[in-house]
Amino acid sequence: MLQRTHQAAFVPGGYVFPGGAVDKADSDPFFATGVLDDQEASRRLGLPAGGLAYWTAAIRECYEEAGILLARDEKAYPAEVTEPLPCNTLEDARGKVASGELAFASLCRSLGIRPAVEQLAYFSHWITPVGAPRRFDTRFFIGIAPAGQCGSHDNGETIASMWLRPEDALARHRAGEVEMMFATVRTLQTLARFNDASAAVEYARAQTSVPTHNPRVSTGSKGRRVLIQGDAAYAEVGKLDPEGKGHAASDITPGEVTVLSRYLRRVTAPNPGYMTGPGTNSYLVGEGDELALIDPGPADASHIAALLRHAGGRIRRVLTTHTHIDHSPAAALIKAQTGADVLGMPAPPHGNQDRSFMPDAVPEDGMRIRIGGCTLRVLHTPGHASNHLCYLLEEDRILMTGDHIMQGSTVVINPPDGNMREYLASLQRLKTLDIDYLAPGHGFLMENPHAVVDRIVTHRMAREDKVMKALVGLGKASIEELLPVAYDDVPPQRHAMAARSLLAHLEKLEAEGRVELADSCWRPSQDASAQQA
Repeated sequence: MLQRTHQAAFVPGGYVFPGGAVDKADSDPFFATGVLDDQEASRRLGLPAGGLAYWTAAIRECYEEAGILLARDEKAYPAEVTEPLPCNTLEDARGKVASGELAFASLCRSLGIRPAVEQLAYFSHWITPVGAPRRFDTRFFIGIAPAGQCGSHDNGETIASMWLRPEDALARHRAGEVEMMFATVRTLQTLARFNDASAAVEYARAQTSVPTHNPRVSTGSKGRRVLIQGDAAYAEVGKLDPEGKGHAASDITPGEVTVLSRYLRRVTAPNPGYMTGPGTNSYLVGEGDELALIDPGPADASHIAALLRHAGGRIRRVLTTHTHIDHSPAAALIKAQTGADVLGMPAPPHGNQDRSFMPDAVPEDGMRIRIGGCTLRVLHTPGHASNHLCYLLEEDRILMTGDHIMQGSTVVINPPDGNMREYLASLQRLKTLDIDYLAPGHGFLMENPHAVVDRIVTHRMAREDKVMKALVGLGKASIEELLPVAYDDVPPQRHAMAARSLLAHLEKLEAEGRVELADSCWRPSQDASAQQA
């Protein structure tokens, strides 16, 4: 790692990896050796052309900034250089190449060497967040330093250098001893997973698709927070703060209102937990003198007070997605204070349901509800619960999913009311909708709804396949015997809930004629056994 000069315009005094910009000269035809052609290099980077210049630039910049040159004897292609390169010559030429006095291609020609592009593996791609004063689009490569080349800073752009283990660099960063950019920290965290350099390079080479990281800046409970894809608040921060000013929140605070669109606001109940995430979300829909409230939440006095305060006496309708006890109990209390009509499906006879829920009307699938200048379309989505509904805010193309899709956890399908076949069918139905975001009953807005559905279905089908293989291997098994085999990747403390989803999978397989139940034991059907064999 290299320390940038304190006079640098970007990250002054910070520790970085060697690197820099791709120069026009990096596309010199001399570098097209046949080891890696431009077409293949561009394909790996996702570029139409010019990809090979990135490999050349990485090698050149590493030489200029760190004094390490990945090269090979051009006569010994594709083997590495058999004799040490003349270090005194390389050190003398280093400054001239960096200043532009000597072209890198000319140096290589004079020494009879070529950049060893085959020794570099494409590792990652980072783009500076929108709104940053200076933005960069950076490709990271990884390779093993040649034997005998220790490297050093250039005493120009960089003023110090050090070799150290990734975990030690991270420890020094946490201790405040070295300043590093977010992308550098995350790269070191990835590298720290490997025992040696060879393992890290092999990981990079094995990647079939290198992700592009587009960080977003947000405000968290501890101040400025940088998010990347996969972080819970990532999609929502991008929607609410497209210019990257950093004002969008990356924490959910119960009782506070979050404006998600012209017609949609979220208020979260103070009931965080394993099953509820940061809490149960209630949504205020509409504008003007009338609002709809979707999922009033638990019968919590502080939550009800927050909803009434943020609604300002304008709640005209209360809608529920389903009657689990963290979603509907507040409906009667809000109706008593506002006179609003309550819409939803009554509680089914099974499970942990809010049997006090008494709707004024039961909405039908496909029904459109006009309120507050916008339109809500009702969708019956059984699976998690037989009476589960989703609501599509048509003007904003945002779907309120209740517990049909949750953020950060797998939805529990709990028979007899929960049904895996119905759940998967309801998920597939969502792919017929023109929607931009999912607004779940727990968590932040989620983008790319159809991709979210695909991931959930893929996960469920992978679990089903694991259940089937485990059952074939055991021959026959009770739920208790099958659970630790089919859910061996789930912590034991979660096995009670996993057992309910396992039963849901088995009931689906039974309905399809693939398994049978006899004397409290499940076994593959004869046809299924033959297919597995």
